Amino acid sequence: MKKVMLKTTLSLSVALASTQLFASGFALNEQSISGMGTGYAGRSSSAEDASTVYGNPAGMSLLGRDQVTAGVATIDAKTDIRNASGGRAGGTNDGDMVPFTSVPNGFIVKQLGNGWAVGLGAYAPFGLITDYESGFAGANYGQKSEVKVVTLQPTVSYAINDMVSIGGGPTFNRLSGELSSTLALGNGFVDVKGDDTAVGYNIGVIVQPTNTTRLGLTYHSKVSYSLDGHTSVTGLTGFGIPDARYKGSLDITTPENVDFSITQKLDDQWTVYGGATWTRWSRLQNITINNQGVTGPLAPQLTSITEQQNWHDTWASAIGVAYRVNKEWVLRSGLSVDQAPTNNTDRSVRIPTGDRKAISFGAGWSPTDDLTIDLAVSYLKEEDVNVNLNVPGKGAYSSTYENSAWGYGLGATYKF
Repeated sequence: MKKVMLKTTLSLSVALASTQLFASGFALNEQSISGMGTGYAGRSSSAEDASTVYGNPAGMSLLGRDQVTAGVATIDAKTDIRNASGGRAGGTNDGDMVPFTSVPNGFIVKQLGNGWAVGLGAYAPFGLITDYESGFAGANYGQKSEVKVVTLQPTVSYAINDMVSIGGGPTFNRLSGELSSTLALGNGFVDVKGDDTAVGYNIGVIVQPTNTTRLGLTYHSKVSYSLDGHTSVTGLTGFGIPDARYKGSLDITTPENVDFSITQKLDDQWTVYGGATWTRWSRLQNITINNQGVTGPLAPQLTSITEQQNWHDTWASAIGVAYRVNKEWVLRSGLSVDQAPTNNTDRSVRIPTGDRKAISFGAGWSPTDDLTIDLAVSYLKEEDVNVNLNVPGKGAYSSTYENSAWGYGLGATYKF
């Protein structure tokens, strides 16, 4: 029994880390409130404000003035769990495991003259907080998760001529997380913590073949983390299994993505946007956790454990439109679709996500030439997906998930 329980615990830590960090259903797009209004169509070509530091660093040279952009997006997610069976005896299936969450961002751009500009961005490319009710039937496969990635990006751009601009810069990324779950035996509980800092980079190019057309291409690099942390097991002393804590490490590489978009100005009032993003989720085929301090006959099973994930590459696409009512007001709208990297065999309660569609609306208000206030709202709906799990030592659990979310954004840009 001791062998089964400890192996379950350490295997679980692998699953927790992988599903939270590599789930496009919970990857964060909220780095720009103006972009949120068009469903992030034209992200790499629009260069609307200083948030282009993330969207396409080449756009900094096209802003014309020094400026600061800051904003916050809030996410109100809802999950309905239906057709549930199995799991912990007497367990519940309330769903709604994602609390109301806020995601801030901030950017500054300084024009140096002669086509040069520099900037700095602070934003969250990945993040998740999930918390099932304490009696959740599927808690052996996931109870609570909190993962945060914070990125700082110093950036430089240069307008080669009136047609072509380039830009790029390194990204300094801090990942931290705490993940917990119950165990099938008694009141067993597992808690996993880890963190690391890693470096990546973003580069981009914008081409303007005409005065009314912009084409943008942005590359966000992979980022390789080597997390240091520990896995703790508690609540099993009544079964002769003492509380234990293992020092562990986990290597994770978040995938690169390529964003291509077009911004087309039709006249003085109408602008249309389109774009597509490819993400190399297929980097995640398996996850391996290595633990130290495991001795005795269990060492061969527990020192290194691998679980298959089998993610696949995804495409996301969006179309959007902006209508300038007058000098003070611009209205925006957009529609986006996004594939999920998960598959029906490996999907778990940690990331019960499917392909999604979202519709967005936004507005920009400029009471002065120096200040713009941006507002946005989005509604996201995912296809219903099934979870069917039956891992030895955890018990069988199956259910159908229906996920949706509202997003609200508020931002401001000040030019100086």
